[in-house]
Amino acid sequence: MDKEKRNGHIAVFAANILFGLNTPVSRSIMPDIIDPYLLSFLRLSGGMVLFWLASVFVREKVSKKDVFLLFFAAILALTTNQLPFIIGLSMTSPIDASIVVTMLPILSMLFAALFIKEPITFKKTLGVLTGASGALLLVFSQADKSSSGDMWGNLIIFGAVMSFALYLTLFKKLIARYKPVTIMKWMFLFATIQSFPFCFKSFGTANFADYDISIILRILYVVIVATFITYILLAIGQKALRPTTLSMYNYLQPVVAALAAVLMGIDSFGIEQLFAAILVFTGVYLVTRSKSREDVEREKAQSKSS
Repeated sequence: MDKEKRNGHIAVFAANILFGLNTPVSRSIMPDIIDPYLLSFLRLSGGMVLFWLASVFVREKVSKKDVFLLFFAAILALTTNQLPFIIGLSMTSPIDASIVVTMLPILSMLFAALFIKEPITFKKTLGVLTGASGALLLVFSQADKSSSGDMWGNLIIFGAVMSFALYLTLFKKLIARYKPVTIMKWMFLFATIQSFPFCFKSFGTANFADYDISIILRILYVVIVATFITYILLAIGQKALRPTTLSMYNYLQPVVAALAAVLMGIDSFGIEQLFAAILVFTGVYLVTRSKSREDVEREKAQSKSS
C-alpha cells in the first residue's frame, strides 16, 4: 500500500470515529441544556467561519453559475441535513440515530440508479431491501413505547440522510470541480443564511453565560472537531480511496456511538437495535459490493471484444 492510500485510510478512519463520538456528545446536551435549533445554528455558522478562514490558504475562483448551484446544494447537504439531524437526535437515542445514518450508502446508490442510471442489480436490490428492513425495524420498534419521540426522531434523521444522499447524487459533478474547502465555505455560508429564520429565536434567547466549561467544550467539539476537522479528513480520504471503500468505514459510527453512549450513561444497547444494526450493515455491504455502471459497461465491452 502506497503512502497516499495509507494516509487516506487513516484519515477516513479518524473521521468516522469523530462522527461517531459526535452523536452521543450532541445528545448529552440536548434538549435539556441547549436547544437543538441553537446547536444546529452554532454548527453551521461556526463551520462557515472556520472554512472561510481556511480558504485564505486555498485561493480558488468559483464561477457565478456554480455559486448559484452551491446555494441549492447547501439546502440538501446542510440545511435539510444537519438541522433535521440535530432535531431528530434530540428526540431519539444516540445508538438509534447512528444506525439510521448508516443507510446513507444504500440511499446514495438507490438515487444514483434513479437519477444517473446506475444499474439495478440483484445484489443491489437485495441490499436495499435488507437495509431498509433494518431501518424500519428500528423506527417502528419504538412505536409501542409510551413516548413516540424515538419513532419520530428516527424518521426525521432518516429524512436528513435522504437529503444528503440526494446532494451526493445530484451535485456529484459540481463537487468534483473544486477543492473541498472552496465547496464548503460557500455551502456553509448559504446554509447559515437559510437556517437563520428557523434558529434566530433560539439564538436570541440563549444565555451563553450559564454554560459551564463542560458544556462549552462539548459545543466546541461539535463545531470544530465534528464539523470542520472531519470534513478536512474526509477530503483527504476522497483523493486516495474509492467511494465504495469510503462508505464501508461508515460501519464505525454506530459502534463508536454505542460504546460512547453506554459509557456516558445516556443510552443502552438492546436486542432490537442489534438486529436492526445487523440488517442495515448487511444491506450496506451488499449495495457497496454490487456492480457500478462502469463495471457493467466494462464487462459488455470485454464480451464484445472476445
